[in-house]
Amino acid sequence: MAGVMRTARAALVVPLLLAAAACSDDPAPAAAPPLPSVSAPPSPSAATGDPVADALARMSDADLAGQVLMPYAYGSAATSVDKTSAAGNQGLAGVDTPAEMIAKFHLGGLILVSFTAQDPTGTTNPTTNVENPKQVRALTDGLQAAAARTPGGAPLMIGIDQEYGVVTRVTNGVTMLPSAMAAGAAAQPKLTENAWRAAGEELAAMGVTVDFAPVADTLGPPDNTVIGSRAYGSDAEANAAQVSAAVRGLQGAGVVAGLKHFPGHGHTSGDSHDSLPVVTQSRADWETQDLPPFRSGVESGAGVVMSGHLDVQGLDKGVPATFSHKVMTEELRGRLKFTGVAVTDAMNMPPAMKWPPGEAAVRALNAGNDMLLMPPDIAAARDGIVAGLKDGSLKRERLVEAVTRILTLKLRRPARSRPDVATVGSPAHAAAVAPLAAAAVTVLRGSCAGPLLTGPVSVSADGVRETAKQTLIKELQAAGVKVQPSGGSVIRLVGYGDKPADLDATAAVTIAMDTPHLLASSTSKTLIATYSSSRLSLAAAARVIAGRAKPTGRSPVSVAGLPATACAA
Repeated sequence: MAGVMRTARAALVVPLLLAAAACSDDPAPAAAPPLPSVSAPPSPSAATGDPVADALARMSDADLAGQVLMPYAYGSAATSVDKTSAAGNQGLAGVDTPAEMIAKFHLGGLILVSFTAQDPTGTTNPTTNVENPKQVRALTDGLQAAAARTPGGAPLMIGIDQEYGVVTRVTNGVTMLPSAMAAGAAAQPKLTENAWRAAGEELAAMGVTVDFAPVADTLGPPDNTVIGSRAYGSDAEANAAQVSAAVRGLQGAGVVAGLKHFPGHGHTSGDSHDSLPVVTQSRADWETQDLPPFRSGVESGAGVVMSGHLDVQGLDKGVPATFSHKVMTEELRGRLKFTGVAVTDAMNMPPAMKWPPGEAAVRALNAGNDMLLMPPDIAAARDGIVAGLKDGSLKRERLVEAVTRILTLKLRRPARSRPDVATVGSPAHAAAVAPLAAAAVTVLRGSCAGPLLTGPVSVSADGVRETAKQTLIKELQAAGVKVQPSGGSVIRLVGYGDKPADLDATAAVTIAMDTPHLLASSTSKTLIATYSSSRLSLAAAARVIAGRAKPTGRSPVSVAGLPATACAA
């Protein structure tokens, strides 16, 4: 997703873990009794030995419709939730718990979230499924137990938006990768692959099967803040190498990679959480500026591609890409030869809510999508699909094709043992990620050798960056820099959503923890970009400031009046 809901900048920098969930120390969910089917499945034929064919044979039309849905649910456990979460689930699906939602609708997937959303009744509910790794593992075990009792017994596709950087759902106890733009600055795909393999092992340990990452968008205008540092940079070919590396790392660890947002969200400043963004590129420009990272990701075997709610005028003017047969079938399937699962961006975003949920579901499937993410009304989406089969607006062959792709992704991937949850946040994973964070640090103005500051320093930051501030202070001290509460040489931290007014004219050093564009307005003698506020990124910056490491990064986007790096190669 381009981010589940539009949120305040502080919530994006450190995604909210809201308190409307059950205690993380709750025991693993107990097995729930089987619940009745939505409709009686057909009598199964003799087993063929093909798990996909055998699962399909046990599914009714309503079961097939459930398989193409990937909603979210409220609560941090599968079978036991608090009253607030139960109320949210009632509004969304007419049940109390996530397990009951799976049983009622025979869902093919569920996305883990941490955000505030509005249910079909108009009630605003905070929800988080992701408090800590141990809790997430217990939750996903419970969700899979519920899926095993549905017709066909196929495992659930459990997705998450774990991009790292400004869109990160699980933040507590995991190894935080630097942002995609940091990897672009490092320009060493092997380091990217190693980092994403570590991330994939942690996600697999928590029971996540699909990560909606990497972002394959190529960044265009600087005012594109909805993508920003989520992209690897503005060079499509360089991005292509990074996307391939991320896919190899993530899927090498057993987690399916989900490229997004096809056919490319980088060349617009619009935000599809508010309205339908318009991409005015010609087809020729799209082919050179946006297509290469998606092509490389597909060629590297990415199992999922997410559509974008975008009016790409060079491809199908006036039609959101999610609902465009030209984009999702002719381009994605025909041109790129993608054979995996095409997933829509969230169906509760404004461009997808132009139609009632049932009609939108049918339109998205007819365009070529296989799975519908976050339908605003689960029952209406399912019933609309079933009604489409009856009135002929949706061919059964198209629905079976979609479900076959989903089941193939879930049932025919090589079996592998799941890592122990104790490996999440391990020193070994930090060691795998640290070289990428270190290679990303970029000096755009100032000295490139020796300590960048002498004498004591202090660190200043806007209040929403207190965690980053304290992290940098600790890392500076660990690197041998004397830090005091105020005075001395000032180091100013800026990040996502900051404006020129948030800069400090007295700062000797300004560090950009998001895109580096704001540095063009800074008067600091030394300008540094980490592109990320992760501990490993700030530790790397501290070592550069202390003169213990050389900055080797190059900005992967142009910054007005500044070079890609002030340091010679």
